[in-house]
Amino acid sequence: MVDVLLGLQWGDEGKGKIVDVLAPQYQVVARFQGGPNAGHTLEFDGFKHVLHQIPSGIFRSDILNIIGNGVVLDPIVFKKEIDGLAKYKLSLHENLLISKKASIILPTHRLLDAAYEQAKGESKIGSTLRGIGPTYQDKVARQGLRVGDILSSNFRGKYGKLVEAHKLILDQNNFDHASVLPQAEEEFFAAVEFMKQFQLTDSEYAINDALTSGKKILAEGAQGSLLDIDFGSYPFVTSSSTMAAGACTGLGIAPKQIGEVYGIFKAYSTRVGSGPFPTELLDETGEKMRQEGREFGSTTGRPRRCGWIDLPALKYAIMINGVTQLVMMKVDVLNIFDEIEVCTHYQYPDSSDGPGSTTEHLPYDQTDTDLKPVYKTFKGWKTDLAAIRQFDDMPAELAEYVYFLEESLGVPISFISTSPDREAIIYRQSVAA
Repeated sequence: MVDVLLGLQWGDEGKGKIVDVLAPQYQVVARFQGGPNAGHTLEFDGFKHVLHQIPSGIFRSDILNIIGNGVVLDPIVFKKEIDGLAKYKLSLHENLLISKKASIILPTHRLLDAAYEQAKGESKIGSTLRGIGPTYQDKVARQGLRVGDILSSNFRGKYGKLVEAHKLILDQNNFDHASVLPQAEEEFFAAVEFMKQFQLTDSEYAINDALTSGKKILAEGAQGSLLDIDFGSYPFVTSSSTMAAGACTGLGIAPKQIGEVYGIFKAYSTRVGSGPFPTELLDETGEKMRQEGREFGSTTGRPRRCGWIDLPALKYAIMINGVTQLVMMKVDVLNIFDEIEVCTHYQYPDSSDGPGSTTEHLPYDQTDTDLKPVYKTFKGWKTDLAAIRQFDDMPAELAEYVYFLEESLGVPISFISTSPDREAIIYRQSVAA
């Protein structure tokens, strides 16, 4: 079976750590969407490492890691990632497969990303400017380049044709490319040659062969469910399917092969970039949360917007993903608070007819409506959780918080993370075999 692990909020939930924790139970770990806009942070043995495109099982020598066809791959970032992993003495040429059908991010895709964002002015969506959107745009327009194309004798010709089309758009937007593109292209083609050293394959065969032979596969999502191109807070979303269904199209597996769906969420909420965020705290509490949680983007370094946990949004993400087990991250960040708030409903703005109605649903017009969160207050636990490894040893206030979330969400919370280190996990029940 293929188990899927994905984020249920706006990204940055801590997926990398949980993939690393779960990885020993699997023979294959595969990324199925996104690109270098992802930043999966792993901390172990006193080290901290951020992965952007390479699956988070790469530190386990007995695991095959696959970059699937649904990923958009930047060769320059890939080379830098590989160089950064050199000190760990990993068997990357043997344990890493790259789908020939994965789309390639060109230097001009990054420039287009910046040009589009610049043109939006105050309406910008908060892109990471990694070229993700324009690459998916070319993919859908059936004019993009894929990893398999770098093996073609005519790759330079294909590249040149697409870049000329990009230059026309950049010129129309009065965006300078002449001063930066030559150096970027030199780096790009060097990285392309570097990529040829690795196993470039039809990875859908590798995954299905692994299934046939009885191996367990973990599909690793990037970004978060609320950034999904179809079901997220459009247009403030990413350009791919971040849902469990995206694992099927992003890896080439049948829906019947999906087993467990692990949904990861923080004990509070964060968001990077623009877009609706009903529980956002624009005060001292929000800043305390940001500093305590080190809430700065692992890819961009941008400060993350912070707020209390949002149950309507979580219920929505659980529903459309078919989540079977929940993983609660960064509960230790809330150690410092006397009171913890939980958003249980939204209230629409008041009108001349009276108070606005309430809803537990995530409304279509969330980007245009000033939704007010309705909170339930819990007493804080004010306890250091670093040494706790058993749920029964948790402070009573935290246990109450966990029980309330489980009852409200209707899915068991199987894991609770109490610090960034891979060992700091409370296991509440056995993971499905």
